[in-house]
Amino acid sequence: MITVLPLETPGLGDRTYLAHDGSVALVVDPQRDYDRVTALADAAGVRITHVFETHIHNDYVTGGLALAREVGARYVVNADDEVSYERTPVGDGQVIEVGDTLRVRAIHTPGHTHTHLSYALEADGEQVAVFTGGSLLYGTTGRPDLLGPDHTDTLVRAQWRSARRLAAELPDETAVYPTHGFGSFCSAAQATGSASTIGEEKRTNTALTADEEAYVEQLLTGLDAYPAYYAHMGAANSGGPGKPDLSPPSVAEPAELRRRIEAGEWVVDLRDRTAFAAGHLAGSLNFGLDGQFVTYLGWLIPWDTPVTLLGESAADVAEAQRELVRIGIDRPAAMATGGPDDWAGGKPLATYERATFGDLKAALADDDLVVLDVRRDQERDEAHIPGTVHIPIHEVPGRIEEIPAGRVWVHCAGGYRAGVVAALLHARGRDVVAVDDGFDNARDLGLCALSSETSTPSDNRQEINA
Repeated sequence: MITVLPLETPGLGDRTYLAHDGSVALVVDPQRDYDRVTALADAAGVRITHVFETHIHNDYVTGGLALAREVGARYVVNADDEVSYERTPVGDGQVIEVGDTLRVRAIHTPGHTHTHLSYALEADGEQVAVFTGGSLLYGTTGRPDLLGPDHTDTLVRAQWRSARRLAAELPDETAVYPTHGFGSFCSAAQATGSASTIGEEKRTNTALTADEEAYVEQLLTGLDAYPAYYAHMGAANSGGPGKPDLSPPSVAEPAELRRRIEAGEWVVDLRDRTAFAAGHLAGSLNFGLDGQFVTYLGWLIPWDTPVTLLGESAADVAEAQRELVRIGIDRPAAMATGGPDDWAGGKPLATYERATFGDLKAALADDDLVVLDVRRDQERDEAHIPGTVHIPIHEVPGRIEEIPAGRVWVHCAGGYRAGVVAALLHARGRDVVAVDDGFDNARDLGLCALSSETSTPSDNRQEINA
């Protein structure tokens, strides 16, 4: 009997897989903190003999090489990938035997990258699963634009053909196990469901139901921005990432925290946005562990800026540290635990207001008011409040000077991103209100029906990059 165990990484929207026959196991696309994989194997009582990479990842630093070295497994990577380490090279059609019962066939499925491979798994001669990485996802495919505009047209068409190849060569009952698509920005669209088969994808996946031109148009139209830290992931993975150091960083006292803030370093409060707004160390930033912490911190931070983590407990800091190593931020500069009074060392805490869209509606008559929408372009295009300033969250650090003077009400779709931006602006001296509410409430209140004609000549609300 073959068992496939998915290992979720919700913060990045990815999955790692461990497949075993009760004795030996293979791993596909392990995250950097691979101790989770070895723990899974130990619990199942199996020995990892092979580690497979579907592609040189753009959205995280792999743990594959370090895992393979630690457990003595073969590290299987496309022979055409230029890497700086020894590995077991594999190419299209090549079959690798894993133990006595498992056979893995490499299938070249370009589209997400040029050298992308999928791995079809046979057990006792029966095709049971395919690990599709960033190729065929649940209801969609991996995005083809991460290597730059010069490659996008070639890759998007290759992605369509790759999906068709998998559907043609594999039985309908074959289980599909993608790496991306569970919230990852490597996915061209949000994946649907949590499990699927080749047969199900034939019925529901646009790559398999639409002709090439329709698929290409739909996919490219739907693409939006992706995190800036992606630029560093490919190089790190080609260079051969080592084992992460998850030991606790040094503890910083209040005076050191203040020095770090004044030096322009990032001191990051991990508490939720409600607690942060109610009182925080002046100049600190807020990326709560209750949301897409690592995605947005990695997206906004100037690369190589030292990061100090503030958590209510050592466990919170350890969780954040684990997420950071997944994108190559290996060692926090320092840490502190407790609460804002401990971190401020007797100095006054900083605060700002939180509000709902109902509060915003009531305040719109105020001329000294700026409403900042930090959602992505696609979200904005679907519905927005007329007259608001639009700067997507990832562009805010470089465009703060474009935000008009006045009190800034920041909103997104659910409150997390608004909290991140409100903290960033407040640390820069702006008067802010974080709208901590669902955007559906803005629709229900009629805010999205407001027209620009209702604005007065002195109104500071204006469209930027709408």
